[in-house]
Amino acid sequence: MRSTPIYEVHAVKYAHLPRKAWEVQITPDPHDADFPMDYFVWVAIPLDEAGNRAIGGKPVVIDTGFNAQVGKQRGREVKRNPADLLNDLGIDPREVEDVIVTHLHYDHVGNWDKFPKARFHLQDKEMQFATGRHMCHDPFRHAFEVEDIVGMVRAVYGKRVVFHDGDDEIQPGISVHLIGGHTMGIQSVRVMTRNGWLVLASDASHYYWGIRDKKLFSIVYSVADMLAGYDKLTKLADGHVDMVVPGHDAEVMTKYPASRDDMKGIAVRLD
Repeated sequence: MRSTPIYEVHAVKYAHLPRKAWEVQITPDPHDADFPMDYFVWVAIPLDEAGNRAIGGKPVVIDTGFNAQVGKQRGREVKRNPADLLNDLGIDPREVEDVIVTHLHYDHVGNWDKFPKARFHLQDKEMQFATGRHMCHDPFRHAFEVEDIVGMVRAVYGKRVVFHDGDDEIQPGISVHLIGGHTMGIQSVRVMTRNGWLVLASDASHYYWGIRDKKLFSIVYSVADMLAGYDKLTKLADGHVDMVVPGHDAEVMTKYPASRDDMKGIAVRLD
């Protein structure tokens, strides 16, 4: 019997945005390359010893995306609501008990209302960041939606937020790890798979060129923490950079196989 449970892990794409290097890098490539942005949510589903979905196993959702209304306000088209796409994978958002919120930017914590039974796992520093003095400044505030933040505060008062102060285990085989950099309290997620530890970087590394080339994304709270975070992500993956999945790189959709034949271009199987 395995000492650590293993999971199947999916990246679910719900929106896409064309981008140029000058829009996403602090020191952009001189040829101004195309760096399109895909928007994802992720889900980890426990497997049994035979590699089938474990009966009674509890999936863990990582981030909840944004909805069509917010997308329209921000010039981003939502193909389908992420909650509906999770349904296509056999995950009923209304029954999910644990949602890890990597950070509180609009594209990672919208649709929280689609998960009425969920506990939301969040870093102390991220709530401090999103509700404190830094939000007096437009460059920090602009990537947050106030109604999402208010929703999380209400969830705190409803006893539905689990705070973490650094690295912590969510359940056997899944843990959260404080990275920082992009925001004060961004956390990445480590999941045990049949291929070893898989690290969902989220926006601790937006693209493969972040962790691979130590380049800086344009929205950053701490450059020092972002750079140190790349090293931590690699360590969490036992030194295998190819086991780190970035948060927005369109290459993810071509690097991994489709979750199912009928979900090509929508969801890929990361494990």
